[in-house]
Amino acid sequence: MNEVLVRDQGHLRWIVLNRPERMNAITGQMLGELNDVLKAADDDANVRVVLLTGSGRAFCSGLDLKQAAAGEGIGGAGLASAGARHYSTREICTVTLQRMDKPVIGVINGAAAGYGLDLALGCDMRLMAANAVLMPGFAKMGVIPESGGTWYLPRLLGWAKACEVAMRGETLSAGRSLEYGLVNKVVDAAELEAEAVRWGEDIAGNAPLAIQEMKRLFRHGLTQDFESHSHHVLMSVLNLFKSQDFREGVMAFAEKRGPRFEGR
Repeated sequence: MNEVLVRDQGHLRWIVLNRPERMNAITGQMLGELNDVLKAADDDANVRVVLLTGSGRAFCSGLDLKQAAAGEGIGGAGLASAGARHYSTREICTVTLQRMDKPVIGVINGAAAGYGLDLALGCDMRLMAANAVLMPGFAKMGVIPESGGTWYLPRLLGWAKACEVAMRGETLSAGRSLEYGLVNKVVDAAELEAEAVRWGEDIAGNAPLAIQEMKRLFRHGLTQDFESHSHHVLMSVLNLFKSQDFREGVMAFAEKRGPRFEGR
């Protein structure tokens, strides 16, 4: 059985972690499949927004503790095989997620713990069900946020709050996650998918070249000084002025109609 499912909804691509019986706990197979489908979504011209979620009652519970306790899977003997290959190469899901030019919305339908929390933090935006929780319990398990959390948390929360969240390891309700700025919006669980589609369609209806360039520039801006970044932005704007999408946007505004962007 595929441990990651893919389905398209117009210009939206749903990527669904699919081990509901284990709360979507990670395996070597899941990591490989997820990396592949993230790359495929980024390369597909029809895809304008990715929606990442989990099947069943969890987003992703992180390390499969039952497997690890039995000496199997990632964290057990399997770390020497599929898991080790994942962590010792550039083929890391969270690295691929950070490199992607297509915007990714994390649709947090349930608990996001360990690797699952790092996956959620790696999304560009996060929508969270009111009954979901974020579980930064790394220190309680004798490990660290190994797949992006140590990079994202200080940037999202500031140094002191990141230390509090990671080092105390308290489970965060949806309300506290929203208060801390870890998620963009909290909605009732029954409304989560519809809200995610609304956000996705809002973004997909805008000029895809501009959206992708925004994401690239946001990413570059994290490591550039202001003057260098401003030069980079100017070059990008001049290229976008040559696009068909820019011409369509100007014409649509002048004609007082909705634009029809094609990503060219």
